[in-house]
Amino acid sequence: MNNLNLNKASKIRPYLMISVLLLTAFSSCKKYLDIIPDNIPTIDNAFTLRNEAEKYLYTCYSFLPKEGDPTYNIGYMAGDEVWIPYDQREFGPNAWQIARGSQNAADPYSNAWSSRRGGGGPQDLYGLFTGIRNCNIFLANVKDPTKVLDLRQDERERWIAEVQFLKAYYHFYLLRMYGPIPLVKSNIDISAAENDVRVKRAPFDEGVTYITSLLDSAATTLPLIIGDRGSELGRITKPIALAVKAKVLLMAASPLFNGNSDYIGFKDQDGINLFNTSYDANKWKLASDAAKAAIESATAAGFKLYEFPVSAFKLSDTTKRQMSIRNAFTERWNAEHVWANPNSLAAEGLQRNAMARISTNIGVGTARQQLSVPIKIAEQFYTVNGVPINEDKTLNFNNKYSLRTAIRRERFHVKQGYTTARLNFDREPRFYADLGFDGGVWYKYDSPTSSDSATYVLEGKSVQLAGANNYGWYNETGYFIKKVVDWNMASTSSNISYRAYPWPQVRLADLYLMYAEALNETLTAPDGEVFDYINRVRKRAGLLDVQKAWTDYSSNPTKFGNQAGMREIIQQERLIELAFEGSRYWDILRWKKATEMFNQNITGWSVSQGTEQEYYKVRTIYPQSFIAPRDYLWPIRTYDITVNPKLTQNPGW
Repeated sequence: MNNLNLNKASKIRPYLMISVLLLTAFSSCKKYLDIIPDNIPTIDNAFTLRNEAEKYLYTCYSFLPKEGDPTYNIGYMAGDEVWIPYDQREFGPNAWQIARGSQNAADPYSNAWSSRRGGGGPQDLYGLFTGIRNCNIFLANVKDPTKVLDLRQDERERWIAEVQFLKAYYHFYLLRMYGPIPLVKSNIDISAAENDVRVKRAPFDEGVTYITSLLDSAATTLPLIIGDRGSELGRITKPIALAVKAKVLLMAASPLFNGNSDYIGFKDQDGINLFNTSYDANKWKLASDAAKAAIESATAAGFKLYEFPVSAFKLSDTTKRQMSIRNAFTERWNAEHVWANPNSLAAEGLQRNAMARISTNIGVGTARQQLSVPIKIAEQFYTVNGVPINEDKTLNFNNKYSLRTAIRRERFHVKQGYTTARLNFDREPRFYADLGFDGGVWYKYDSPTSSDSATYVLEGKSVQLAGANNYGWYNETGYFIKKVVDWNMASTSSNISYRAYPWPQVRLADLYLMYAEALNETLTAPDGEVFDYINRVRKRAGLLDVQKAWTDYSSNPTKFGNQAGMREIIQQERLIELAFEGSRYWDILRWKKATEMFNQNITGWSVSQGTEQEYYKVRTIYPQSFIAPRDYLWPIRTYDITVNPKLTQNPGW
């Protein structure tokens, strides 16, 4: 059987023409209704034989958003986690204009509704509603037992479940962006009256119920594991469906959508409330149960937290821990990837824009260094003791921007004898695994010493190799994203190679933290199970348990003992563990913390300077602004509302 594997693009591409034909036929053929529309033979042919129907199945898959490409990953660029140079040389994600406060209703950025300006689908022409239309066409035909007669019944049921999942996921993606959306349960006939074509937005909770019902239906049929890993990796499984259900319910239980008084009075044209603004504690119970079910399914399927295997390389325990953290994200098809999406490769486009020039073998254009991390994100990581830098009572970070020189015992983090900011010392393993910085060690497979001793070091001042000395291809803040660059990246005097990997849509660590978060909200004080699941993630990260870390090292030693304190701990743990995975932006929105988080200045080091004293001066790069409640939801394009007066614009737009 063909599959959405790393070579699937060649299998999907020819069949995308069907989508073009459908779109053209549905939008412009009413005056030709006295003849057979062009799309009729196309649809009939698509569902006569198994081979053709399978191509249409892959067409439904092809609308999965390209999260592995920062040009399309809204969560990557629309918030405050990643910044790029103003020059935008050969790289200008539309979502970054949202981060800079330029969103508008006339022609919205990252418009997944009608897919303009870098929309949700891999084809910039189409929006996710087109993907949903294709899913409905597939379901209507494959559910018909008189069609695709050479399709085995077990395959028919599995394919139907896969497309039910895809239809649910596309609705979820839109719901997360726009709030209430039209629910396209079936396609409207081409001969329908004009008023029937103009569909309304369904209330938010109704959308959640519909999406989760599709996911429940799909999960009953989907396989627990992929049996043929040689040809079917990337296909949807039961753990994936249950994981997405947990995400939907966690979003619905969160403050943005659960008891948000900002949406009182937000109604459609018929006076129906589009949000229930009364808080419902049971939504957290539903989210908790869903996350636990997803974990149990993933565990039954053999998923587990990734640990770097025994290596022939001579590596310190320090570097092995970093490799466990880094490779949990980049190692292809590893045991932690509940859902790795090969339709969205983290390929050269992402890795090249993140990679630092750490060797003279790496040319300027092959490591562009553009994905930059603001200082506040670097400050977010814990100390080596596993608590926030402003809480650690044993380490002084009051002088975090002052200079300090690395000593021998720090050589696997910072080059021995190198002077860098105090902020870069005494930090947790994820800080060093995820971030590159001036003086920081950057170990990879082709280390010149075949070990982590005397290996690559990033030198980032303007007079140095990774410095801001190339127009548009430089790091704006002085912090680089090491996490997304596969350690197999190799460089020689004649060749540079990046190993692509399927984008990890869901990791098991994410599910653990989702469950800890939802369960904590159902309790007056966290219990052993809440601690257990967050501590599983912390243990892999090389940190002490929450209870011991806060008791022994925090200036707020009882913080973990109450719901509010534990909520804060879990939220920071998510922001650290899932950093640079496109999760932070959506989490901050659903927590309704964007006014606090996205109204801070974007700052970085003075990267155009060549001396330590001048480089390590904090400078403001951009005064970010978030307007609430307007910016919590995407605007519907004004033209779409003009065409369909039944649509109600989101508040503030």
